[in-house]
Amino acid sequence: MVHLLAIAALSATAVDILWFLVFSRYNRKKGALVLRWVEAACAARGRILDSRWLTRSCLQAHLSFAAHWFENARVTIKLLPRPLLVQWLICLWRHQRETITFEADLDDGPNFHLEISRHRWLTEKPKEISSPSRNWSVSRPGPVVLTTRTEWTHELTPLVNTLMTSRGHNLLTVRFRPDSPNLSATIPLDALSDEETTASFLSVLRDLAAGSSASRH
Repeated sequence: MVHLLAIAALSATAVDILWFLVFSRYNRKKGALVLRWVEAACAARGRILDSRWLTRSCLQAHLSFAAHWFENARVTIKLLPRPLLVQWLICLWRHQRETITFEADLDDGPNFHLEISRHRWLTEKPKEISSPSRNWSVSRPGPVVLTTRTEWTHELTPLVNTLMTSRGHNLLTVRFRPDSPNLSATIPLDALSDEETTASFLSVLRDLAAGSSASRH
């Protein structure tokens, strides 16, 4: 009996080690692929200076852009902790998503603090709403802005308009502040699938930076 328990323990340990090695390699390959998309999307406007793994599921890279684009820029890619099975299962249960966050300083930094979070509310039972037996009154409004500001200033309009467009519909959070980093934006990683979609993400960031600069004038 003791012999069988020892064999089972050794087998479980071997499986854990194999799982760790396989999915550590998987995360590294996925992170490297996303960085290649970022580098290709930058094209002649910028390049990756260096990159390093902060953890086995978090990769960060510093970028250098041409003048009047971004300064002190970096991207942080947060993957699911696949090498650690228990943590991975917890993340799946919590419906956590893989993300990529872009942070940078702007030539003309904002003089305001602004944090925007995008939320979508979806019913889990759409068939019940569309059922003819229920007397539902369904309305299909456009985007709705809920704000904690007591007054809406004109300087925020260009930024919010950019987020309302189809080009910025995938952004999860956007932050502006006078201190470094002036701009921070997060997008789900599954919204990027190739160099083209990554370039579109960078274009949205450029639009946001331009909107921030326009708000000061």
